[in-house]
Amino acid sequence: MKLPLRRLSSHLERGLAGIYLVAGIEPLLVGEALGQIRDAARAQGFEDRDLHTVGPNFPWAELEAGSNNLSLFATRRILEIRLPSPRPGDLGARVIRSLAEREDPDRLLVLALNGKLDTRSAWVKTIDQRGVLVEVWPVDRNELPRWIRERAAALRLRLTADAAALLADRVEGNLLAADQDLRKLALTTTDGNVDEDDVLEAVANSARFDVFRLTDAVTAGDATRAVTVLDSLRAEGVAPVRVCWALSREIGLLTRLQNAIQQGENIDRALARHGVWRSRVPGVKRALRRFDGRRLKALLTEAARTDNTIKGREPGDAWVALTTLVVAALDSDSPARTFAR
Repeated sequence: MKLPLRRLSSHLERGLAGIYLVAGIEPLLVGEALGQIRDAARAQGFEDRDLHTVGPNFPWAELEAGSNNLSLFATRRILEIRLPSPRPGDLGARVIRSLAEREDPDRLLVLALNGKLDTRSAWVKTIDQRGVLVEVWPVDRNELPRWIRERAAALRLRLTADAAALLADRVEGNLLAADQDLRKLALTTTDGNVDEDDVLEAVANSARFDVFRLTDAVTAGDATRAVTVLDSLRAEGVAPVRVCWALSREIGLLTRLQNAIQQGENIDRALARHGVWRSRVPGVKRALRRFDGRRLKALLTEAARTDNTIKGREPGDAWVALTTLVVAALDSDSPARTFAR
């Protein structure tokens, strides 16, 4: 039986199935689904848990033999198997099918799969027929602010729409990061109300957010702050490819906005359509006044060259290339030839 994640809690309240397969690429949601199943199992007297993580040369035969040789006086237990991919191999698939087909009221079989289910596999079909499949889908980017606000509410936090949008933009779809930041806010916020300033203050010491401080400084044309943040990113050992990605993302956003405005779209409508959160609007508008289409096209070319340097496709030092890109982005009046190295 296939079961949406949102219905797992109500399903467990009605009773346990004998087998569960939880699959997905979002570790936070997969982990929470497994936690719900374990909690329900413990409430039903499953006191022990045997955890097996599948890797190269995993002893499937030993796992099957051990499952067959339980003592008559053994306690109820959870047999949990972690699968790194949808393909456990011929032997693994056979053992999983054998375990799934053998009814045992004192054993709960739980499988966790990192990846998307292959519903054509015989072992998956067996679990579908005899147990429960829970496929966990990532939260869509457009749905992430709503997910963050709902998550915050469970922690007794009340996020403004702009605060949720800011956090969604900064965590880049990483639900674990969003959850960590919300828990930090729950510890530091006195009245439970959270706005954009609270979010920025809460993550003030997070290196994950420093790349966005760099793009904010570049967008605002603040050369001193941009160079300072770039130096700190280098000192902290942040990967150059991550810094280049953030700068390229910002230049690409400005390019799309400039194109929309040139085609007659109202600037505020364009900003809203591209998800620019409210506190960034003044800086982005100033940047659009600083750069025309020709300059942004040149910056995109420079960003591509920087990416090639970082990845070794062109000669040069990664941080020198990033500094050149930042300087070029700050100097809106210089001709394109100044980009040449």
